[in-house]
Amino acid sequence: MARINLLPWREQLREERKQRFLVALGGTLVIAAGLVFLGGQYLDGAIEQQNARNGFIKKEIAALDARIKEIKELKERRQQLLERMKIIQDLQGNRPIIGRIFDQLVRTLPDGVYFTGLKRTGQVIEVVGAAESNNRVSSLMRNLDASEWLIAPNLTEVKAVTAGAIDQANTFQLSVRQETPGAEAEPEASVKQGAGKQNVVNKKGGKKP
Repeated sequence: MARINLLPWREQLREERKQRFLVALGGTLVIAAGLVFLGGQYLDGAIEQQNARNGFIKKEIAALDARIKEIKELKERRQQLLERMKIIQDLQGNRPIIGRIFDQLVRTLPDGVYFTGLKRTGQVIEVVGAAESNNRVSSLMRNLDASEWLIAPNLTEVKAVTAGAIDQANTFQLSVRQETPGAEAEPEASVKQGAGKQNVVNKKGGKKP
């Protein structure tokens, strides 16, 4: 019986399978490497694009912050201008009253008394002065109490001055409130005038029984 040696053929088949496996493995590795490379390139591009967007957003935020700061400064300047305008308007409106108050202060001064300092806070006027005697201070208080523009005089301090300081024998401090004559009567007069007009209208529109 003839014998056939199959070893070379089997060895060749094994080598072919091994080569095909290595080729498939190499192809898989190449494809995987390509995918990894492409994925890295895509991620790098996406990161660069996102960084560009972030940079643009940061620039826009900085521009908005600058505008907000500018608007805030403009509002502060506007408020300062409004406050200055109000002060100017108040000064212009109170100028005649202030002049009258100073005139009243001068008129209330008796002989032997003079003022060394004045301070006005709202409607309250603080006065510092000197007098020859306590009787002069009492006369000043009576004059202030009799004034229509100055009310509620309050003597806060009277003390004797040491010899040689000033000619007057006493210094004093007092406060007095500013009052505008007729300021409270005007609203009442307006109300009475309006009521009078209403009565006249009612009389004209009424029917005789």
